[in-house]
Amino acid sequence: MSPIVETIIAAMLLLGGAFTLVGAIGLARLPDFFTRLHGPTKATTVGVGAIMLSSVVYFSVVGEGIGIAEILITVFLFMTAPVSANILAKAAMHMGVRTMEGTEGKPWDQ
Repeated sequence: MSPIVETIIAAMLLLGGAFTLVGAIGLARLPDFFTRLHGPTKATTVGVGAIMLSSVVYFSVVGEGIGIAEILITVFLFMTAPVSANILAKAAMHMGVRTMEGTEGKPWDQ
């Protein structure tokens, strides 16, 4: 494997790990339910996507062919993460989950 491909794979793995870490920290540290939805649905989705893409590149270069399973996992993740976050947010609004003071602002009301 060429050093350029190894560098690209390593960079995608580091980028994916960084995004996943930021998403996990956001999930643990953000103040209320609605802001915590951004951690796993935004940053973690991009992080897992970068890790899967690096896996596709690796197995394509090694000669085992394009990883259809990795591509399907990525597509499934990108399709289900926003839908599940939307359903969770609507259920929380229906149940009356409170937001933390100062996080409920609507820019169009100002």
